[in-house]
Amino acid sequence: EDTGLQLQPLLEGQNYGAAAADGTRCQTVSVSRNSPARRDCLVVAVLCFGNLILFMDWFIVPGILLDIQKYFGLSDGKTGLLQTVFTLCYMLAAPIFGYLGDRYNRKIILGAGIFFWSGVTLGSSFITESYYGIFILSRGLVGIGTASYSTIAPTIIADLFEEGKRTTVLSIFYIFIPVGSGFGYILAAGMAQSTGDWHWAFRVTPCLGGLALVLLILLVPHRIQRRTARHRALSISGTRRGADEKPGVPSTAKTTWCQDVGSLAKNCSFVWSSLGLTAMAFVTGALGVWVPLFLYRAQLVQGIVPPCLQESCNSSNSLIFGGITVGTGILGVIAGAEAARRLRKVYNKADPLICATSMFISALCLYTALVVAQTNILSTFIFIAFGELFLSVNWAVVTDILLYVVTPRRQSTAIALQILLSHLLGDAGSPYLIGLISNALQAQGSPSFQCEFQSMQHSFALCAFVGALGGACFLLTSLYIEEDRREAER
Repeated sequence: EDTGLQLQPLLEGQNYGAAAADGTRCQTVSVSRNSPARRDCLVVAVLCFGNLILFMDWFIVPGILLDIQKYFGLSDGKTGLLQTVFTLCYMLAAPIFGYLGDRYNRKIILGAGIFFWSGVTLGSSFITESYYGIFILSRGLVGIGTASYSTIAPTIIADLFEEGKRTTVLSIFYIFIPVGSGFGYILAAGMAQSTGDWHWAFRVTPCLGGLALVLLILLVPHRIQRRTARHRALSISGTRRGADEKPGVPSTAKTTWCQDVGSLAKNCSFVWSSLGLTAMAFVTGALGVWVPLFLYRAQLVQGIVPPCLQESCNSSNSLIFGGITVGTGILGVIAGAEAARRLRKVYNKADPLICATSMFISALCLYTALVVAQTNILSTFIFIAFGELFLSVNWAVVTDILLYVVTPRRQSTAIALQILLSHLLGDAGSPYLIGLISNALQAQGSPSFQCEFQSMQHSFALCAFVGALGGACFLLTSLYIEEDRREAER
C-alpha cells in the first residue's frame, strides 16, 4: 500500500481522499529515480499552495456567517444548511474523481477542478438576497470542485517520492488543512471588515486560485508516472506495520469488496475507532461553523458589542478563532504523533487511550466554555482553544490505529469506509442539526438576545456529549486492539 493512503485522514477532518487511496493502486511503471529533486520540490510547493487555497475557500462562509445570516434573513437551521450541503457534495464527489484520477490525466483534472471551484466562488459573490437557493447551490458546486483536488493531489506527491520521504512530504501537504482553515476565517473577516461588504471575501480566493492554476500549468509535469501498488506502508509515526512481504511468495488471494466489508465489520478495533473518529468530525464540523456566531451572541448578552442590525458586522471573533484554529491544529497534530511514538514503546494500548483521554478533556473544555460564556468571554476563548487542541491530538493517532489493526490488503477499503462514515454521520450533518436545535429552543421562548444566546448555548451542549461519547468509543477500542493487531499481522 502507498503511504498516501494512510496519511489521507490525518487532518481534517477529515480525510478527504478515500478515492485517492484507490488511485495509487494502479499497476504502472515506477516513477524514475532520476527525477530532478528541484522539480519535485516545486511540484510539492504548487500542490501545497493549492491545498491552502482549497481550505481557505472552505471556511470563508463560517468566517462571515453572521453577515450572511443577516443578508439573506436566515434562521439558524437554514444557516447551518450551507456547510452541510458543501460537505455532502464534497463527500459524494470524491469517489468519482478518484475513479477518474485512476484512468485519466491527473494534471488536467486538477486544473479543471481549480478553475471550476474558483469560478463558482467568484460568481457566488454577486448573488443577491432574493436568491438564497442559488447561493446554497453554489456552495455545493464548490464542494464538488474541491473534491477533485483533495483526492488527486496526494497521489501525485506519493508518486514523486520514495517511501521515507513520502511520509514527511505528505505530512507537510496535510498540515495546510488547519492552516488554510484558519486563514479562511481570517481572510473572510478581514475583507468584510476592511471593505464593509462581505461579498468581497468571495473574490480573493478566486484570484489566488487563478495563480495556482498558472503555477500548475507551468511547473507540474503533464504526466507523472505512477508507482506500482506494492509498497510497504509507513505509519504516521514512521514505523512499519505488519510482517514484511517476502520476494517470491505469492500474495493472498483476492477477496470481493463485500467480503472485505464483512471482515472489517467484525474488526472491533476498526469499528470502535471509526465511531470515535466520527464523533471527532461531528464536533469539529459544528465548532467550525457556529463558534464565531456563538461568541458574538455571548458578547451581545454581556454588553461588550452592540447589536448588528445591518452589514457589516463585527468580525473580530472570526479573526481570533481563525488564529486559534491554525495554532492548535499544527500543535495538536505534532503533539499527538509524538506522544503516541513515546508511549507506545512502554504500553501496547497507548494509542486508543491517548485518543480517549484527549476526547474526554476536549469535551470538558468545550462544556466549560459554554458555561462561562455568559460571564467571561476571555475564559471562553481559552477553553475553546484547549478544546480544539485536544481534538487535534487524535488525527494522526487514529490513522496509526487503522494501519496496524487492518490487514494491508484491506486498508484502502477501510480508509474509504472510515472517511465516508466520519463525514456522513459527523461533520456533514452536525452544523445543520445544531441550527435546528437552536431554532426549536428559540421558538419556545420570547424573541430576545438572551434567548438567542441560550438557544445556541444549549444546542452546543450536544457537542460536549458527543465528544465524551467518542472518548468512550476509544476506550472500547483499547479492549480489542491487541487481539486485532495480532490478527492483522498474520
